[in-house]
Amino acid sequence: MKKENVNPVLWVPTVYFAMGLPFVALSMVSVLMFSDMGITNTQIAFWTSLIMLPWTLKPLWSPFLEMFKTKKHFVVITQMITGVAFALVALSLPLNNFFCYAIALMGVIAISGATHDIAGDGVYLTELSSTQQAKYIGWQGAFYNLAKVLTNGGLVYAAGMLKNSLGITYAWMVIMLICAGLMMILGFYHIRILPSGGTSENKITSGAEAIKELWEVIRSFFAKKHILFYIVFIILYRFAEGFAIKIVPLFLKAPIKEGGLELNTSDIGLVYGTFGAAAFILGSILGGYYISALGLKKALFSLCCMFNIPFVVYYILAIAQPDSLWVIGLAVLFEYFGYGFGFVGLMLFMMQQIAPGKHKMAHYAFATGIMNLGVMLPGMLSGYLSDVLGYEKFFIWVMIATIPSFLVTWFVPFTYKD
Repeated sequence: MKKENVNPVLWVPTVYFAMGLPFVALSMVSVLMFSDMGITNTQIAFWTSLIMLPWTLKPLWSPFLEMFKTKKHFVVITQMITGVAFALVALSLPLNNFFCYAIALMGVIAISGATHDIAGDGVYLTELSSTQQAKYIGWQGAFYNLAKVLTNGGLVYAAGMLKNSLGITYAWMVIMLICAGLMMILGFYHIRILPSGGTSENKITSGAEAIKELWEVIRSFFAKKHILFYIVFIILYRFAEGFAIKIVPLFLKAPIKEGGLELNTSDIGLVYGTFGAAAFILGSILGGYYISALGLKKALFSLCCMFNIPFVVYYILAIAQPDSLWVIGLAVLFEYFGYGFGFVGLMLFMMQQIAPGKHKMAHYAFATGIMNLGVMLPGMLSGYLSDVLGYEKFFIWVMIATIPSFLVTWFVPFTYKD
């Protein structure tokens, strides 16, 4: 059986899990790791947001991936590179000035991970028809975010347990080594099972031709109908999340007297891994079927509401400061279900309204890069704002930050028939 005939269920989940793991490890898990190791909130929020820059800049090298080798080649090699880099992060943690070394190595992971995303999305867009893309969008979102809840849940819980026997540094070394092992295993699996994604039809023989091709990709992207509106839309859809994503785990961990909930690391992992995991996966899959039944155009505003409104639970938690893990867990369950349900709408919009055309892989990379910019910039400011405002007022600000997403989603035009 040719790999091109392999059931998408065998590779879509694993490719998107491999996309999610490094992104989540860098953007979320590292927040708790550095907090445990004594780094300040302001430094954590700024640097762990800044190292996500490659996910924004990836459109600049995405055209080159369409010119050389197969998309599968880049998927596999970046998974291997990411695995090695995670192992090096683990080895850096006992060193003096570990923060500098770890952040630099995480920058390497970010470049590799962003490149992996381009190629992985390219395989998805090339191998699947539009109907199949819609059919598997829920599975794509579910397993991308399964990496989120398992990495930010199960591995964080394990770190909290290991701290008691190994100490903070060696506990987090084990977690980074687990991330390394998972990425290497996925790389070897995809050598055998992943479709090629096709070879490029564009063969270049000089740097001048490469630059010309890149310019054409950029020009054609910004020549798309409604593109300025689309850029504003994909930035603002996740704008409030950009503020919340870095601060929520710090809020859960902060002492009661500082306005937090004073959960230990294991409890935070349990909340994400137990309550969050099931809710996120269920939300993602149901979101895909909801779009399939109603159509994206009719469903999009309700998906935006499902994505953004649940952030209110963190404001409620900041006011009430409950000590029941069940109450906190149910609040996270509500937020994660909405997150998973609403997230798939944005991804499918970028695939079917922005990406179509000659350079669909590169143009989808442009769209996701701009989307990540909308998360990165507020994330860089979130640590400072939470320190200045306190957690309760900070989450009021998060709710205010959701308003532009509702407005832009209500008015966003569709270029292609739903």
